[in-house]
Amino acid sequence: MNLALRDIRHNLGRFLLTCLGLGLLLGVALAMVGIYGGVVEEALSLARGLRADLWVVEGGSRGPFAEASRVPGDVREAVARLPGVTAAGSLTFQTVEARHAGGPGSGDLPSEELVRERAGEAGRQRIGAVLRLQVVGYEPDRPGGPPGILEGRGIGRGRLEMVLDRSAGVPLGATVEMANIRYRVVGFSTRTVSTGGDPLAWITLRDSQDLQFRLNPPAARRAQQGGGGALPQDTVNAVIARLSPHADPAAVAAEIRRWKHFAALTAAEQEQVLTRSVVDRARKQLGLFTTVLLLVSAVIVALIIYTLTMDKMREIATLKLIGAPDATIVALVMQQAMLLGAVSFAGGAALLLAVKDNFPRRVVLGPEEIAGFGLLVFVICLAASLLGVRYALRVEPAQALGG
Repeated sequence: MNLALRDIRHNLGRFLLTCLGLGLLLGVALAMVGIYGGVVEEALSLARGLRADLWVVEGGSRGPFAEASRVPGDVREAVARLPGVTAAGSLTFQTVEARHAGGPGSGDLPSEELVRERAGEAGRQRIGAVLRLQVVGYEPDRPGGPPGILEGRGIGRGRLEMVLDRSAGVPLGATVEMANIRYRVVGFSTRTVSTGGDPLAWITLRDSQDLQFRLNPPAARRAQQGGGGALPQDTVNAVIARLSPHADPAAVAAEIRRWKHFAALTAAEQEQVLTRSVVDRARKQLGLFTTVLLLVSAVIVALIIYTLTMDKMREIATLKLIGAPDATIVALVMQQAMLLGAVSFAGGAALLLAVKDNFPRRVVLGPEEIAGFGLLVFVICLAASLLGVRYALRVEPAQALGG
């Protein structure tokens, strides 16, 4: 006879209600593990999606994701001529707030005068949905484009076209406006976001240079009156290179570092910069929050098991009175703790897996993460049951005869 199961059936409602509360808490803790993995995956998605073996950036910087970097566009040709390099491409990166006017054939976006008129006293209201995007400029016939086209087509040689990540929620063929320039969405990519979770937008290098480096008319007039000018158009943020299978990335990077005013990072070094610098604080924050939730879960399980053990004080005393060994008492308490943890974990994990795709940030939960978390919950429940075991072993058989 399994005493733990019989006791649970006797108080099934209370047990299930306890499992529900603990399951929600464990589900939140598991969500933190998934969000932690999602932050790391999002940080690396662009760098890995570009399939770059080498990054050439401004000297003294650690790349376009961690610091500002500007290099002349013709560096691409010098990189392409290096031994072991099979292809090279120039890239620009910038974060912008854009607006879109709806679906295909929706017409032009509202004029700025209409925007101000409809804004009224608020003064800041915008017409059209506001999108926060990271814009990547690349040359369509060179490395640096979207890792895959989910729907529609890629960018041709024409200008003012855009490939957008599907998470932006913009329909195919919609018009997107950035800095008073309108682009047509011609294709969708998927799972391509910035380190901050913003959808990626891919446009031609020439369009991105106009968007990033050109001065607006008033600023251009001021620059001309002051004897200055706009930044050169042939400026990019980085040059990426793909190497032959037999080339040594570290050796090619060392060759580039000998050039004046340039730095080079291998793919592994770029990923290290992203995970240990760009998203390091977010990783630590999520890790700390997950640890706190697990400690809270351990305390709650310990209190629950201790309370359940106290409620069975007379039953435990009776078992001792009729000669039941201590191992039977210990098994009763520990089995209840294991069942409580197993049911709660299963419920919390099932709920999270059902809703994780609705989270605003990516939640990455594979079999390894779920199995590892389940093992941790097992250890927590086993350790938490020791408080109840200690109480059960101190119960005197004579208490079964009390009033």
